[in-house]
Amino acid sequence: MALEIGLDTFGDRTLDAGGGLVSHAQAIRHVVEQGVLADQLGLAFIGVGEHHRDDFAVSAPEVVLAAIAARTKQIRLGSAVTVLSTDDPIRVFQRFSTVDAVSNGRAEVILGRGSFTESFPLFGYSTSEYEPLFEEKVDLYAAVQAQTSPVRWRGRHRAPLDVEAVYPPVETGTLRTWIGVGGTPQSVLRAAHYGFPLMLAIIGGPAQRFVAFADLYRRAMTELGKGVEAIGVHSPGHVAETDEQAREELWPHFLEQRTRIGKERGWPPPNRAQFEQECAVGAVYCGAPETVATKIAATAKLLGLTRFDLKYSNGRMPHAQLMRSIELIGTRVQPRVHEILAAG
Repeated sequence: MALEIGLDTFGDRTLDAGGGLVSHAQAIRHVVEQGVLADQLGLAFIGVGEHHRDDFAVSAPEVVLAAIAARTKQIRLGSAVTVLSTDDPIRVFQRFSTVDAVSNGRAEVILGRGSFTESFPLFGYSTSEYEPLFEEKVDLYAAVQAQTSPVRWRGRHRAPLDVEAVYPPVETGTLRTWIGVGGTPQSVLRAAHYGFPLMLAIIGGPAQRFVAFADLYRRAMTELGKGVEAIGVHSPGHVAETDEQAREELWPHFLEQRTRIGKERGWPPPNRAQFEQECAVGAVYCGAPETVATKIAATAKLLGLTRFDLKYSNGRMPHAQLMRSIELIGTRVQPRVHEILAAG
């Protein structure tokens, strides 16, 4: 099967023509435009992240995905990620099964714990329950997603569930659901336990660090008798006509975003040498179409991927540059990746 090339965005508030930040509403409208363009170019997937903070505009990915669904024909639509720890698994299933209906079967869910914690106080949860909440809610979601009848489940954090069905059901098959993994063996084994595809979030360092996780997933799936499911990667990047142009366009926004978020988490700001290292051999897929395609193909072969999602949104990078990057990904990166992989 040919490697699927997809896109991810967090709906960042970008710079307008005057150098100010666009409104949250405008950023959401831009995401819809970006999804429409990705569909026109034949890209496989667009994922929209969930956040609850000023710098990212999307707090309800399913609503944005439904808007994209109404204007597209073939692109698959999903979250990147759904923060399940602070949501209701039944409502997550219902919202995405609704998107699946609107889009004629194109919805996907990527479940994760998220790298930000704003949703915990916002929805009345404690970060001290970070791991137990996610583990139990994945279990409940899996019970609903299986669409067996009746649906019976019991846990610690909510009342037991015993219902005939959860509506609306998915029209055909089951709702495709991934587990987003940032880098722990326990998360890999959780995905295998439920038979969900594995989405590796590689946002720093070389892809080689994740070979062990891909191998662990395959072994666990085989031992559980479930067969090998899909493995994907989510990584940031930017495409322009030349390597130099791409890096010069990305660097100021990479620096601003990492510095801003770093202040919240106690990280030092990145320097240009670190950025160049990430572009050359790390997790940033930045450059001319040939450069990015070659790097994606190498990662796909290394990890045995079935999908690669490039997070094309990069902090405050203007909408026009994002649209041009998407255009190059669809018209030049995607076909070149397929050529490289077909050539072995």
